[in-house]
Amino acid sequence: MKRKPSPAEAPGPDVNAFAPADMAAGLGEMWKTVAGLQIPMEALSGLQADYLKQATELWNASLHGAKLPAPADRRFAGEAWSANPAGSFVAQLYLLNARTLQQMADKVEGDEKTKARIRFAVQQWVDAASPSNYLALNPEALRLALDSKGESIAKGMQQLWGDVQRGHLSQTDESAFEVGRNVATSEGSVVFENEFFQLLEYKPLTAQVFERPLLMVPPCINKYYILDLQPENSLIRYAVEQGHRVFVVSWRNPDESCKSWTWDDYIEQAAIKAISVVQEISGAETTDTLGFCVGGTILSTALAVLAARGEQPAASVTLLTTLIDFSSNGILDLFVDEGSVQLREMTIGPASPKGPGLLKGQELATTFSFLRPNDLVWNYVVGNYLKGEAPPPFDLLYWNGDSTNLPGPMYCWYLRHTYLQNELRIPGRLSVCGEKLDLGLIEAPVYIYGSREDHIVPWDSAYRSTQVLKGKKRFVLGASGHIAGVINPPAKKKRSHWIGKTAALPATAEQWMETAVEHAGSWWPDWAAWLAGHAGAKKAAPKTPGGKGYKAIEPAPGRYVKQKA
Repeated sequence: MKRKPSPAEAPGPDVNAFAPADMAAGLGEMWKTVAGLQIPMEALSGLQADYLKQATELWNASLHGAKLPAPADRRFAGEAWSANPAGSFVAQLYLLNARTLQQMADKVEGDEKTKARIRFAVQQWVDAASPSNYLALNPEALRLALDSKGESIAKGMQQLWGDVQRGHLSQTDESAFEVGRNVATSEGSVVFENEFFQLLEYKPLTAQVFERPLLMVPPCINKYYILDLQPENSLIRYAVEQGHRVFVVSWRNPDESCKSWTWDDYIEQAAIKAISVVQEISGAETTDTLGFCVGGTILSTALAVLAARGEQPAASVTLLTTLIDFSSNGILDLFVDEGSVQLREMTIGPASPKGPGLLKGQELATTFSFLRPNDLVWNYVVGNYLKGEAPPPFDLLYWNGDSTNLPGPMYCWYLRHTYLQNELRIPGRLSVCGEKLDLGLIEAPVYIYGSREDHIVPWDSAYRSTQVLKGKKRFVLGASGHIAGVINPPAKKKRSHWIGKTAALPATAEQWMETAVEHAGSWWPDWAAWLAGHAGAKKAAPKTPGGKGYKAIEPAPGRYVKQKA
């Protein structure tokens, strides 16, 4: 009976193929190419000399059988990498190459946007080239294949074929979830619908509710139920428990019949209409409002349109990780310039020779995944396909993969007038729904929240809203990222948040941070206390959903949220 090879003996690459001279020659052409982007020769020579020195040391250590130090990188943290000399060498060589390429990108001369694009492109290439992503170079996957007698490879191929049929990379066990059954389960009803959205009203959980209802406008680039994943982390349920009569916009997932919808349509026929219906149902003259991400941009635009018409329907405005001033927006700025916007306008926008089209949800989801490729792409390539491990159930990743389409004209307007030309912040520059916009005319007090590690809406970008809006404002900074920072229920006792020592909001986020005080736990209680101060007196909770001509159409979460892109 043949003995199974030990991890150290598992098949791996031939280290003789990676001699320092060959590696230097292989990188030579790339060095010449990058040198064409005007890297100072002195810096380039220094990087090349440093690379050759480190590569030679690595090569000599490998030839003499020295145990290489374990890389401080979780992709290579498994015992199989350190136990296999070839695997250990390849991992260390890859990390050396990656560092060198990143250093080269940092040395490129040019404007900041060009340099940032080069760094991003290099990082994408570096992440894709990791030896952990390839079966022949991954000793963990090879050992698993040997131990399972090829079963792991067979399962991996089955999962690859399944993802090909689904049209996307699986990040979770999608069969484990169903909207309305074990996600988006807060009890409520659809009390209004048109072709753009359904309006959900949630069943009160208190005997009395505040007289002013709360309307939530989630982003239209995702499904609303990020605000209602599970009962224990649902912002919707939390607001209901605090005694608010909660209404939520559930956007329609656009299909071909919706491809001509414009930004004006989303403002007039959705956001403004939702505000009007909530007022009619509740009988309240003003309502508390909340917008999340793009939903906050839509809500702010709608309130500015109404302000231009002499209406002030908002008693308060909450903006969660929302952009209004698009001066600098982190990594997303890399994708937007005049050429890229014109391309969209000519392919799916109103200027398209073939007529308007849809931005497919999967395209948008893939773009966002590649902002963090190791976590959201290659991690699953390795696990799903190389190791044959089915991804575990995870509600957040199920929501993340439940993508939505966007109408081309709406998307192109948004790209040009916000990300590219940053006109939303300038009074009178834009006309929406026939009105000149001035966000400074919104009189309602505003609660502005940013997440410190947010790569979609950098927190200093969220802070800039304090300089555009003119009403009384409060800014709070939470720990973590775009989603985890927002969805942080108090009961979990996780993370922290920062509040300014005074109500003053200086010109820059850095100035504000100098005097901000960190507090343990969720920011939700701070927001709840602030919101209660604007919600009015208490009254008996309604016994039935809807009212004044608006009857329950169907139970929440409704049909629209179940439509697939």
